[in-house]
Amino acid sequence: MSIILKLILGVITGIFGYYYITDVFRNRKTFSGKPWSGLLGTGFITNFFDTLGIGSFAQQTAIFKFFKLVDDRLIPGTMNVGNTIPVVIQAFIFMTVVEVDTLTLVSMSIVAPLGALLGADIVSKMSRSRIQIGLGFGLLAVGLIMIAGFFNLMPTGGEAIGLTGWKLAVILVMSFIFGALQTIGVGFYAPCMAMVYALGMHPLTAFPIMMTATAMLMAAGGARFVKQNAYDRKVSFSLTIAGVIGVFLAAYVVKSLPLLILRWVVLGVVLYTSGWMFRSASRKEQESKIIVV
Repeated sequence: MSIILKLILGVITGIFGYYYITDVFRNRKTFSGKPWSGLLGTGFITNFFDTLGIGSFAQQTAIFKFFKLVDDRLIPGTMNVGNTIPVVIQAFIFMTVVEVDTLTLVSMSIVAPLGALLGADIVSKMSRSRIQIGLGFGLLAVGLIMIAGFFNLMPTGGEAIGLTGWKLAVILVMSFIFGALQTIGVGFYAPCMAMVYALGMHPLTAFPIMMTATAMLMAAGGARFVKQNAYDRKVSFSLTIAGVIGVFLAAYVVKSLPLLILRWVVLGVVLYTSGWMFRSASRKEQESKIIVV
């Protein structure tokens, strides 16, 4: 089953890659004068941390806006197109080197993209700031539970490589929901890590699951941005080239981490994302007040 999943992902990525690379080289004379060094550095650093579970979209959005590297209108497409191949490589690496139950991996990898496709209309009508606040508290709660476990105040975590029964049902429902929320910019990585940990799975199993689910979604949707010319070609190409290098380096680091260190990494990602959710929600509230005034 996992071989079929790899085959499907490979075919989708191949089709996307053909349209993407062809479009980039056909329009290479239209590249802007933005420095390659800064763009390549951004691709390497953000995809390195993306492989560790700290989503690249939040990092890249901040960099693009601060240095005015990409027009705001083109940021979503630029990130989606430029990061697709690095994320697909992440998925293939972790599916190969990390042992995870096939049913759990395949079902979550299918359900999350389905959530993005079928639930997008619903979540788009919801208050983004309220969603972020809710997730912020949820992730904070998981983080506190993890800390309690580290100090033996309560039993948490586990080393299971898959889920069955009600636990599988719960994680599939949550994957569908978080897949839908990803369409409005709420990341999938940290919630996935938190769910996997809370349900007793080995922390490392979160990596092939979250990477594969995200890769399926990005590979399927990336071609749309290319066809609509809704991305900055030079920036995306830089993210792809340097991002691949960052992915390979970070994947080796993750694979080599002892379980205890990996659990601290997961805790760091969960708490960081919780803080980022609260901060983003606060900014949205402030912006809405300014608009009303």
